[in-house]
Amino acid sequence: MSDVPTLGDSGVPGYKGTSWVGLSAPAGTPPEVVWRLNFAVQSILAEPVTREKLLGPQRLEPMVGSPEQFAAYVKAESGKWLKVIREQNLKID
Repeated sequence: MSDVPTLGDSGVPGYKGTSWVGLSAPAGTPPEVVWRLNFAVQSILAEPVTREKLLGPQRLEPMVGSPEQFAAYVKAESGKWLKVIREQNLKID
């Protein structure tokens, strides 16, 4: 779609929007359980067959890191989009 202008060319410079999916646990889940889940999921997503079958068709890349890094990412993304929502005065009808 080379004839479709980018968002930057359309008057929204610096725009970067991505979608992501994450796994979370209820508040109060023991840290050792969270770490075990994180290790298990990352191990599964590191398997070539899983990557090809599960992630390949959607062209997804797994986020590798600790539960704390994921929590920081979610917090940063939430803050970024909350700012956009407030600046644009967006509402749900």
